[in-house]
Amino acid sequence: MALRVPKAELPAELSENMARQFGAVPEPVEVAWHNPKVAQASLDLSAKVAAWDAADASLKTFAHMAVAAKIGCSWCLDANYFQALNQDLDMTKASQVPRWRDCEAFTPLERDVLEYAEAMTDTPPTVTDELSARLRDRLGPAALVELTAYIAFADMGSRNNVALGVTSQGFSDACEIPLTA
Repeated sequence: MALRVPKAELPAELSENMARQFGAVPEPVEVAWHNPKVAQASLDLSAKVAAWDAADASLKTFAHMAVAAKIGCSWCLDANYFQALNQDLDMTKASQVPRWRDCEAFTPLERDVLEYAEAMTDTPPTVTDELSARLRDRLGPAALVELTAYIAFADMGSRNNVALGVTSQGFSDACEIPLTA
């Protein structure tokens, strides 16, 4: 798939900072920069979301990957797999998120989080009271609220990337274990 909106030229300082931080400028930012207000708001919100700390980071990363796999956002899978490597997460688990139902490696809590991420991503959402109660009991209300908002943010970004034709950028090439297709 080709980009449906070409890359815009970013201000040099922003481009250099992103290249230092990620090794390359993320294509979603280059595409969004045609409307700098939208791009900057997305970057600001992303930074705020990254600072949330009530829910476990690994659960949020796996949830984001489940959303990306469900929607078909190869860019998000690629970037989150690389993030999992940098967070020292279990890379075997990370690589299996797209097929988590068939993989024995995930804990019951991780399975519930992955199910929740997919249920939230369904249109219409298919989240059940039972699943929400299990997560609330194990995580607590604050973490469940955070996880829910995090998944909603992942959904927005994944759908945005797919609609604009943004695909994998090769961030996960540094990972030893290949990401499951």
